[in-house]
Amino acid sequence: MERFINIGKRIPKIDAEEKVTGRAVYIHDLKVQGMLYGKILYSSHPHAKIVRLDTSRAERLPGVRRF
Repeated sequence: MERFINIGKRIPKIDAEEKVTGRAVYIHDLKVQGMLYGKILYSSHPHAKIVRLDTSRAERLPGVRRF
């Protein structure tokens, strides 16, 4: 039963002050040199079978990388 020692008790939040003051660093705040950004494109036909995906127009844009 020792694993339930915190039930019903207040547990202090370690990062509360950083979050309240705006100093907390979240994953969206991180920027790394050479970092790539992704974009999710949702289909207008969510259950359709993808037969072909043409990425040629996107690949011609500056900064677009293909994996």
